[in-house]
Amino acid sequence: MSQPKQATNYGALSTLVTVFFFWGFIAAGNSVFIPFCKHYFNLDQFQSQLIDFAFYTAYYVGALLLFIFGTIGGKDLVGKWGYKKSIVYGLLFSAMGAAVMILAVNGNSFPGMLFGLFVVALGFSLQQTAAQPFAITLGDPATGTARVTLGGAVNSFGTSIGPLVVALALFGTTAAITDEKIASLSLSKVIILYIGVGALFIGAAALFNFSKKVPSGVIVEKTESGNKALAMLVIMTGVLIAMFFPVFASYQKDMTNATDAEKHALEAYRLRWLIGALAVVVIGLLVSNLSAQKKPEGWGAMRYPQLVLGMLGIFTYVGVEVAIGSNLGELLKQKEFGSLSASQATPYIMMYWGSLMIGRWTGAVGAFNFSKTMKQLLQVVVPFIAFGVLILIIYLSDYDVKALYYYFICVAVLIAAFFLSKDKPALTLMIFSLLGVAAMVIGLLTTGRIAIYAFLSGGLCCSIMWPCIFSLSVAGLGKYQSQGSAFLIMMILGGGILPPIQGKLADVMGIHQSYIVAVVCFAYLAFFGFVVRGILRKQGIDYDAEVSGGGH
Repeated sequence: MSQPKQATNYGALSTLVTVFFFWGFIAAGNSVFIPFCKHYFNLDQFQSQLIDFAFYTAYYVGALLLFIFGTIGGKDLVGKWGYKKSIVYGLLFSAMGAAVMILAVNGNSFPGMLFGLFVVALGFSLQQTAAQPFAITLGDPATGTARVTLGGAVNSFGTSIGPLVVALALFGTTAAITDEKIASLSLSKVIILYIGVGALFIGAAALFNFSKKVPSGVIVEKTESGNKALAMLVIMTGVLIAMFFPVFASYQKDMTNATDAEKHALEAYRLRWLIGALAVVVIGLLVSNLSAQKKPEGWGAMRYPQLVLGMLGIFTYVGVEVAIGSNLGELLKQKEFGSLSASQATPYIMMYWGSLMIGRWTGAVGAFNFSKTMKQLLQVVVPFIAFGVLILIIYLSDYDVKALYYYFICVAVLIAAFFLSKDKPALTLMIFSLLGVAAMVIGLLTTGRIAIYAFLSGGLCCSIMWPCIFSLSVAGLGKYQSQGSAFLIMMILGGGILPPIQGKLADVMGIHQSYIVAVVCFAYLAFFGFVVRGILRKQGIDYDAEVSGGGH
């Protein structure tokens, strides 16, 4: 006898997605903040990238601290506080980070700014740990992926308009930001910007806290402490620090008068340590799960293979998403790709990140109780609307959009993929991952417009992956769901390891050939989508069957 479907709490969901918007909006603002700091503090390229490193590393540290405190206290903190209060606390913590930023900017302290951004992202870590499983619980589990996708769609909209709003606030225009504009920017405007950001965080916290539509989300069950998982993660963190140290230390060397051979040797040295960091994550997680399979006591959520493989999935997904976008600018400088200047390359980079919005807007259709016919119609119309919105945003940013018109062909392929996936998370992940492999291979084997479009479509392929990986990874975890969520948030660390690996490979084998990293990443994600169905079925969970009967 089928169980009645749980109605979606749209009131709570609408409040929750405002938090998703902030993540994208603030993270995208870094694209303006990085060149400002590079000019104002006279930083080299590596030093300016510490902004992103501090931001993404905070996710790992924040989720790890949550697990440590929960293990010591004998109860999961997010479960104890409830999803609602955890998100409120996270927003207030991010507001504290904005206050630190204001003090640091006023004191002309770049390390202070890095710390401020780190605190902001620590708050984001707590918010994400609570918000992702919260979205799944706000309705029928069969449509949980669509609700997370809806949050991602709003997040991507924040990412798309964030640079425009920040540019308008700082420079009074949405036109392209030139070096001259950055050089003339006063610190007072940066301070005003972060006063506004802090006020938004506090306002969102108040909205969430006093909303009667949002349930507390408290988990009353006591979870196993997970001492063995904690020990493994602490050891893994220590080894990662040891791996990163030589990379950072090597940047203090003066290579001004070095020969090409010496520079090549140094890049190879850094690459070896970064690959070592990757090996630490992969081997550490796999060994943990193998040990947990033999004796599950003390391993907490890590006893579940779908979670451990999903942790590697999140690590890989975030890594490939950031790596493709971060290396596009350098790729487009190459002769075979048009020898584009930074200004000429910007529309393509905006389209890549905007492709995430196109895919997520399309996937979010499943979060609403439309009829089957209306849903199919919207899955055709919505991606083209999102594409049009993105073209408008790029146009308003004072860039030429003519070269992007034919990208609608890639959008049409996305639509076909959605129809083939039939709202089944594992199947969706496999199809989009295989499309990602195909796109990257086409990009590697060709040049010019075809290759550029192929690499840009990596954003379309990545767009739907987070909710698929997340929902499949926490399926069947029961009382360990929030603990598993924290473990998954830790793996955003992939954005701090895989992009530098591709960057170093580019120094060794060329920027074009370095996109082989993306091929390997998409291949693993396809593998996860394939094996996770069998893993869940062994536990009595037929996830695809549940979703296919979701009753939209």
